[in-house]
Amino acid sequence: MSEKIRILQLGTADWRKKYRLPENIDYTYQSSFTEEPKKRYDLVFLDRGLQEEEIEPLGHATNPHALYVTERVVWQGRTERFFEEKKGKRIAESQIQSFLLQEARNYFPGQYGEKFCHQDLVIARGFTGKICWNGNCSVSLQGDFGRELRQAAFWRSNIPVDRGQAIELWLEYQKDPSVRIALSVTQFVRGSVSDVQQRWFFSEEDMEKPVLLDNQMNYGLVFVSLLAMGSGNLEIIALHDRYSRRGHGCFLPGGERYVTSKREEAFCYFDPGDRKPPLNIFFSGYKTRQGFEGYHLMQKMGCPFLLISESRLEGGCFYMGDREYEDMIRKMICKYMTELDFTGSQVIMAGLSMGTTGALYYGCDIRPHALILGKPLASIGEVAANETLYRPGGFPTSLDVLNYLGKASDDRAVSRLDARFWKRFDASDWSRSKFVVSYMIEDDYERTAYEKILSHLWPKGVRVYGKGIHGRHNDDTEAVVTWFLNQFRKVLREDFGRGTED
Repeated sequence: MSEKIRILQLGTADWRKKYRLPENIDYTYQSSFTEEPKKRYDLVFLDRGLQEEEIEPLGHATNPHALYVTERVVWQGRTERFFEEKKGKRIAESQIQSFLLQEARNYFPGQYGEKFCHQDLVIARGFTGKICWNGNCSVSLQGDFGRELRQAAFWRSNIPVDRGQAIELWLEYQKDPSVRIALSVTQFVRGSVSDVQQRWFFSEEDMEKPVLLDNQMNYGLVFVSLLAMGSGNLEIIALHDRYSRRGHGCFLPGGERYVTSKREEAFCYFDPGDRKPPLNIFFSGYKTRQGFEGYHLMQKMGCPFLLISESRLEGGCFYMGDREYEDMIRKMICKYMTELDFTGSQVIMAGLSMGTTGALYYGCDIRPHALILGKPLASIGEVAANETLYRPGGFPTSLDVLNYLGKASDDRAVSRLDARFWKRFDASDWSRSKFVVSYMIEDDYERTAYEKILSHLWPKGVRVYGKGIHGRHNDDTEAVVTWFLNQFRKVLREDFGRGTED
């Protein structure tokens, strides 16, 4: 959070002579804009109409969802289109000072989120009921929690919160109606484990949305306790913490968060680009650091793009779930296809590793023009089964995924989960899609994923372009990504007539 927020103001008068600026700002005023900067600005204020020669360089300097246009700007031709392409917002002159002091800080560069380590969850000594650890998925507490709210569990790992920083907490849990819960959060004075700086208390009703720790005091570590009362079952699944933008987007400015009735989350970020085909949809791969993957990669393509991410279990659950969860992801995709008025033939779906599962799985509904995949994974049951013989200790999260999606961890659960994917894949019409796949020849996650994709597509006469690279799943990722990018550019150039930046 120490990196300064880069702000550009384009207009006829420098606002520094009129308004107070907050700390941690790198402010640039320009009366004209004809040279593209080396790095994009985090926030752009437009205080006059644009000249034709300014539009292209300013477009490369401005992030979507981070453009504010004052009332002085008169819509004329390309300025209005630029505003739409950047998902701009209007700002009144009376709001500028308060915005600079209170809201500009939320456009900090980068993104960060994480899940509290499952091994750091400690059950309170006072709980005398039944405790059941469900792998790294969750822990279930069954019993009497008392007649008043008291500590049921806590997390050993404290998280740092800087002065002026806001952190969101989201607790995944399931419980009986007879159990009531709350979160108690304590921030200690820097360097102390006993001197309390401030406290927060969040009721069960507060936790219907992510709760906010908005720290206006000094830096300090935060300690989180889960309180409970009543009698019954309480399943603690995960506690997430993320840098908050205080309502200006999740992870990135404009990032969206979706959540099911079971408190399972998925995220998306949309950049409308020039609103011309194709829409590139990129699914994030497995990652314990939460947020969107592929942002700069897709941005360089110059097309509209949609990033999709999830943070269930440890690093993701391969985008599969119950009907509500999967319908939620379809809703994200269809929302922006509709906004752009695109059909499946104007969509490219892509991903690396876990992200390929999402691209393949939801590609069955969209039937895109192309699927561009690196290190594909389709038979997730087999990925888990390979943990015992071919990859001992290499990806233990796969066992949690099998238990979560397959409702068991035996051979029948493996077959059931794999059949769920291939039944869906075989029912789709791929005759108008092309598959571009780079795969690891000695892949220890799913040994024959590429061959299985070929065998399931062979009777349908689908075009498939493949590139085998020697190594296990996590070997030579650079070669996989290089081929992935080159083929992406080739599809854009040959099928959509679009050149791309280096």
